[in-house]
Amino acid sequence: MVRRKKSNMYSDELPFSCEVCNKEFADFHSLKKHMHTHPKRRSFSCNTCKKNFYDLASLRRHRRVHSGERPFVCVVCDKNFSDLSTLARHKRIHTGERPYMCYVCSKCFARKGHLNSHLQVHTGERLFSCEVCNKAFTHLCNMKVHMRTHTGKKPFECKVCRKRFPVNDALQSHMRTHTGERPFLCEFCSQTFTTKSWLNCHMRIHTGEQPFCCKICNKKFTLSGGLKIHMRSHTGEQPFSCEHCGKKFKQIGGITRHMPIHTGERPFECVDCKKRFSRQDLLKAHIRSHSTTS
Repeated sequence: MVRRKKSNMYSDELPFSCEVCNKEFADFHSLKKHMHTHPKRRSFSCNTCKKNFYDLASLRRHRRVHSGERPFVCVVCDKNFSDLSTLARHKRIHTGERPYMCYVCSKCFARKGHLNSHLQVHTGERLFSCEVCNKAFTHLCNMKVHMRTHTGKKPFECKVCRKRFPVNDALQSHMRTHTGERPFLCEFCSQTFTTKSWLNCHMRIHTGEQPFCCKICNKKFTLSGGLKIHMRSHTGEQPFSCEHCGKKFKQIGGITRHMPIHTGERPFECVDCKKRFSRQDLLKAHIRSHSTTS
């Protein structure tokens, strides 16, 4: 515990004193630094849960967990907080202040924890590993979400159709299928999208950006899905199989075009002679036969 003495301008005594060894200091910073030389003792105990704390201020903050007291109020939005430091972080939402800057790329963050997490992008450090498949993650929260792919846990439920999702973001995106909301607007062509990720993918049409590159032939793609499909041309993988004849395909579109052979379905109709076809390419070839005979 720290003790401050009453100041006396005629005394040689220093104003800050260590209660462990009684050593005196001219300023609080020096005393605080000195305190690290003593083993910390958790001498302040919570009467409710018996948790122990190093100092009285920490205990008082903790007690608000039990009491529900939130004495610190944001003057902008009237939201209440249990401690002053949390209020200070919250204020940055309104001010836009981002005091923590990455020394690598100069990106700024409102919280030091967010900066520390961001730095792992540059270092490549992945501290959290899945115990099932050993996949590594930079953030603990990402690993916890990933674990749901193994457990099948889907804690977020749509109140309209009862469909369940492993993460809240997926639920929020799904809700827009019911509301029709498309809040993400392309600044170039005014096309709207249900998710930010779909907007980002669309923006590459305008920018020409192709961030996904094949490591074998260096061909580039706008979408990761395009690269994934392309890789099958190198690996020979054909993951889509016809349930009737077992024929395999690289893309799901291939099996969709193949299925009318078994079902007899002919969904494509010529507007001139009403002849029907199982595939669109066959219809287009047929239409050209009308133009050559006329």
